Amino acid sequence: MSKYLLNCFLLVLPLFIWNIALYKYLPKGYTSKDIWDDIPFWLNITENILRIIIFLLPLLMVLSFQTKTQKTGLVVYLGALLIYFLSWILQIYFSDSLWSRSLIGFMAPAYTTIFIFIGIAMIGTQSIIPIPKISLIYILASILFASIHTYHSYLAYINLQQHI
Repeated sequence: MSKYLLNCFLLVLPLFIWNIALYKYLPKGYTSKDIWDDIPFWLNITENILRIIIFLLPLLMVLSFQTKTQKTGLVVYLGALLIYFLSWILQIYFSDSLWSRSLIGFMAPAYTTIFIFIGIAMIGTQSIIPIPKISLIYILASILFASIHTYHSYLAYINLQQHI
């Protein structure tokens, strides 16, 4: 029973909690409807489908830290989570800084997620039900999601520059 409860979904919970708790504190570029309205419909749909996949697939991945790969994955995950949180903190508390106003800084909360997902893939090398190469499937889905998510962020940045 514990293998069903101890799954890698526990590793995406900090992202959910962080995003829900702090979203309202992000600067206008992340929250303004004017900025996000110009995003193509196909991009929003694709991003949301991939988001569902990468957030639900960990339910099928066993949470274990027995192998060297899994232990390395934990280090990657924790480091990436710290960097992701830092990217948000910089946007919230230093939104007028050169970093936060730059394209790379603005997009950081989007592209840093890939490292979190790679860490999860390294940890969840086994699946609860027989799914061969679940880590590889997860990494590929994560790369697609992070790419689309980052492109979405790029378009929002361009829209924000036009509204300034």
